[in-house]
Amino acid sequence: MLRWIIFIIIYLIIDYYAFQAVKTITKKKGVYWLYWVISTLVISNLFYQMIINANDTVRVLTPLKSYAFGFMLSVFVPKLILIFFLFGEDILRVPHAIYNYFVSTKVVDASFMVSRRKFISYIALGLAALPFGALLYGMYKGKYNFKVLTYTLTFSDLPAAFDGYKITQISDIHSGSFDNHEKIEYAVNLINEQKSDAILFTGDLVNNFAAEMKPWKNTFGKLHAKDGVYSVLGNHDYGDYVEWSSEEKKTENLDELIAIQKEMGFDIMLNESRFIERGGERIALVGVENWGKGGFKKAGDLQKASELLDPNDFKILLSHDPSHWEAKVVDHAYQYHLTLSGHTHGMQFGIEIPGWFKWSPVSWRYNQWAGIYKQKEQYINVNRGFGYLAYPGRVGIWPEITVIELKKQTEVT
Repeated sequence: MLRWIIFIIIYLIIDYYAFQAVKTITKKKGVYWLYWVISTLVISNLFYQMIINANDTVRVLTPLKSYAFGFMLSVFVPKLILIFFLFGEDILRVPHAIYNYFVSTKVVDASFMVSRRKFISYIALGLAALPFGALLYGMYKGKYNFKVLTYTLTFSDLPAAFDGYKITQISDIHSGSFDNHEKIEYAVNLINEQKSDAILFTGDLVNNFAAEMKPWKNTFGKLHAKDGVYSVLGNHDYGDYVEWSSEEKKTENLDELIAIQKEMGFDIMLNESRFIERGGERIALVGVENWGKGGFKKAGDLQKASELLDPNDFKILLSHDPSHWEAKVVDHAYQYHLTLSGHTHGMQFGIEIPGWFKWSPVSWRYNQWAGIYKQKEQYINVNRGFGYLAYPGRVGIWPEITVIELKKQTEVT
């Protein structure tokens, strides 16, 4: 409760400071009332959903709670932009006023100062309107704006029988956040329409509880590929972010989640490997449990998962957290030709101009956060995620279905 009180105090301070921009450009009391009514409703609804209505034992973040957070974010982020401009203006104005008071003998033109403040406020409000509209759009349309991204990767040592082999990767389903069966049915059909040879899921099936997946089990059970559907666990699948009455209950939850995946036809790999064979040749699928840099769970055991491998096998590694790649995979004695990860969601917010520009705040935390990267003749694809978490939307970083075609490099004579 104390954290909420501190948060509300900080929120109100920022709110009041941002309100100065509104006061600068208009003297209409109705606008003032509208500003404060919206602010009060947004923060009150968030408080109610998170604290007063915190009785959902199946989902920590229900759709109502997520929307409450999303609406708060939609009005809070624009206010941060407002105070950035206003504070910058104040930093310049205060020294100028002190100088004029103690040093300058010129008469200060008050109307000029007011006009400049008004101009700055108009600029700030105009720019603040952009994230406000974008965040609302992200909740209304963006979270189900599924995109199929296709890549072709060439390898000199790919077995000839697998030249042209297609895999579809999905990641970060986060079924506990969904609120639209029709959209999810559409996305699952879209995955199947790619007609890939194998479907690979790289973790975070739920937000916290196995029960979150039950309403969606039949839908995702429709996923089908000739060589199977394979999966690994992500950090949210272990139930580490909620309190349990006992360790036994937590273990039961994980066991239930694994059982659900098997019932859906997923071949879940818990620090294990599988082989896919064609024409007397094979490729290896290697699946590790979650391993994340920093405070994230480190249950992944690459050595154990690779026990059955031959050093010369062509290897595709499923590892939820992309920080595992640079920390443990790239310099491993074995060459893992392609690693598939997720986890970052691309922060569900960013700017992408395909082939030209790609940025998200999550890039400050992860070196590999969205798309294909290459080091030492090894590739990693970081999937932007199928679902969403906390903020119930996506802006600029859309939900992703990745299709990768493997090609054998032809020798140049």
